[in-house]
Amino acid sequence: MSAFSGTTPAADPVGTALDPVVTVLIVDDDELTRTGLRALLSAKPDLEVVGEAADGADALPMVERLRPDVVLMDVRMPRVDGIEATRRLRSALPDPPKVIVITTFENDEHVYDALRVGASGFIRKRAPSQQIAHAVRLVATGDSVLFPDAVRRLAAGRPVRRDALTGGAAGLTGRETEILRLMAKGLSNQQAATQLRVSLETVKTHVGNVLTKLGASNRTQAVVLAYESGLMGPGE
Repeated sequence: MSAFSGTTPAADPVGTALDPVVTVLIVDDDELTRTGLRALLSAKPDLEVVGEAADGADALPMVERLRPDVVLMDVRMPRVDGIEATRRLRSALPDPPKVIVITTFENDEHVYDALRVGASGFIRKRAPSQQIAHAVRLVATGDSVLFPDAVRRLAAGRPVRRDALTGGAAGLTGRETEILRLMAKGLSNQQAATQLRVSLETVKTHVGNVLTKLGASNRTQAVVLAYESGLMGPGE
């Protein structure tokens, strides 16, 4: 199963000192997890851990002070969990950082809820270090980290909510619906362009239209909303 737009990289595309540095805030109540994540990310020349927080309650003030590009957010914390912390970031800040939920189990129901409120994706705490580093780089550039199969399984256990989408959902064109289905399969913009035999810019335009019409903040949230509303079935 892949976490990265349908393909798992054979090796970490190592960044160099010439690449833009991606700043990261780690939010997790387990000190050992924070220490491990800091160590593996700090070993990459293009990644910089600018801070750590032991609870979701501290996420917003630390983000306001440190302005990280990406937040690695534990989904289960004692006071304020990753779902509520992500919701606060997205509602309080005009330009919130990207959020990657980190979890022990990929089928955690809390993960699905975090994706619903705007997290860009999720990754397991025990994932190889190169996958975690690659995930941070992906979301920093506006992409999503998505386990398509896991999202489908989580969606399958949820009742359909006809009010899950904004009114614009009915206005999706046939091509936009096709793009949404490819997004749900985990295809990147380039992979979708290749499959549909259109330009990359055309796909980017369609993706932007899909996000706007669904009222979604990112690709992952669009996929979740599509399943939750019944626009797509869990078996698709």
